[in-house]
Amino acid sequence: MQLEELAQTSKRVAATSARLEKIDLLAATLRRLSDREVPVAVAYLSGELPQGRIGIGLAMLEAAFPDTSAAAPTLSLLEVDAALDRVASLSGPGSTRERGRLLRELLARATREEQEFLARLLLGELRQGALQGVMVEAIARAADVPASAVRRAHMFSGDLPEVAAAALLEGAQALARFSIQLFRPVQPMLAQTADEIEDALGLLESAALEYKLDGARVQVHRAGEEVRVYTRRLNDVTAAVPELVERIRALPVREIILDGEALAFRPDGKPQPFQMTMRRFGRKLDVARMQRELPLSAYYFDVLYLDGASLSDHPTRERLSVIEEALPEQLLVPRTVTGDAEEAQAFLQSALAAGHEGIMAKALDAPYEAGRRGQSWLKLKLAHTLDLVVLAAEWGSGRRRGWLSNLHLGARDPATGGFVMLGKTFKGLKDQTLEWQTRKLQELEVSRDAYTVYVRPKLVVEVAFDGVQASPRYPAGLTLRFARFKRYRPDKSDSEADTIDAVRAIYESSG
Repeated sequence: MQLEELAQTSKRVAATSARLEKIDLLAATLRRLSDREVPVAVAYLSGELPQGRIGIGLAMLEAAFPDTSAAAPTLSLLEVDAALDRVASLSGPGSTRERGRLLRELLARATREEQEFLARLLLGELRQGALQGVMVEAIARAADVPASAVRRAHMFSGDLPEVAAAALLEGAQALARFSIQLFRPVQPMLAQTADEIEDALGLLESAALEYKLDGARVQVHRAGEEVRVYTRRLNDVTAAVPELVERIRALPVREIILDGEALAFRPDGKPQPFQMTMRRFGRKLDVARMQRELPLSAYYFDVLYLDGASLSDHPTRERLSVIEEALPEQLLVPRTVTGDAEEAQAFLQSALAAGHEGIMAKALDAPYEAGRRGQSWLKLKLAHTLDLVVLAAEWGSGRRRGWLSNLHLGARDPATGGFVMLGKTFKGLKDQTLEWQTRKLQELEVSRDAYTVYVRPKLVVEVAFDGVQASPRYPAGLTLRFARFKRYRPDKSDSEADTIDAVRAIYESSG
């Protein structure tokens, strides 16, 4: 297949908001692929590179981008993959220069549409709506197998291109071979957000409630004396966390796979901010020193495998019974089971008083659905809100093309009379709001570049967020965690926006 065909599919998928149409478009493309092309195309259409990170950033891409483009498509999908393999293999002195040269050669052979597709792919910005859930459905349709079989195989493999190759080349029988395996981490099950306890209990009825810890998600595998620890992204970090390894090695079990959170604590017993915990997972560490300065604790809330038996398909209540038998209390996340809103509220308050984010509510009859963000797990957190000013907005891509989408958010600085940027968000914006703000922001425009419209700081927007963290990217050294749009505040002027001092106070109170 030519790269041009894949770029066209990506463009058409991005242009439609209809899930079924996205699935049809992707499935039609998958059916036309050769055996070797399947894993490459699935990775690309999912916005990923088979090679992972290959050392190409915005500056290198801009320097390598040619002034011209090919008149007609000649690049095959496998040629592009081979070229990126060569780029990924480079290391040592002169590798940056050679990486840029190879990238320039590749882009020079591409049409304008292929160049745009490759640029977005390389920068991780191929926002076309071909998310994993949509791609799973497309693979199932193209291979004529149940989506549940593809989803299950993906859960156990964590590698969607590999699953796609099995489904398209061998069918349902090949998918049945995928199962949970020791030392092959699975994608973690994820949660949706519930606004109120009553909403969560109304959906789940009686539920397992757990403290929601703001730490590093860890998945721990043990077979005999061998223990491996994996991150949320399935990276092996065993060497960085020896204290976690030793505690699991001391358990009276032969084999186990656990899901949990690792976090560091302050001297007063409250959890350290997320960023402090994450210092233990850096690439270059003096592990012994870091262990002394920032010791980690881990608390586990799920068990997927125990002594030869897979538990992921078992309901939550059974997995909880198993984990409570297998682990001592000090390694378990605090938990209660209730359907009573008052008891749940009291449990939430105890979690907050202990310095944690909030609580999780989990359906008692649900299996462990790796990689899925369903309604079986709900998170309830005490979200902060601030009234901030819009400083600029970036043009959207995909189905948001033509609208100003990603908002640059600023807090008022009383010391200077200006505004300090805290970050960006496009989350929570509905089509009607996007349409309105595109018109309004252009009325306030003071300048623009190819991607961004800069505006007079007049529009006040209410933003919800989960916390404030340090960031060298922004002038005040702070940014908002998981910022999301709530509403515009036409009743407020820019002089009534929240100040950078208020933001610092939230940061200091959490530290």
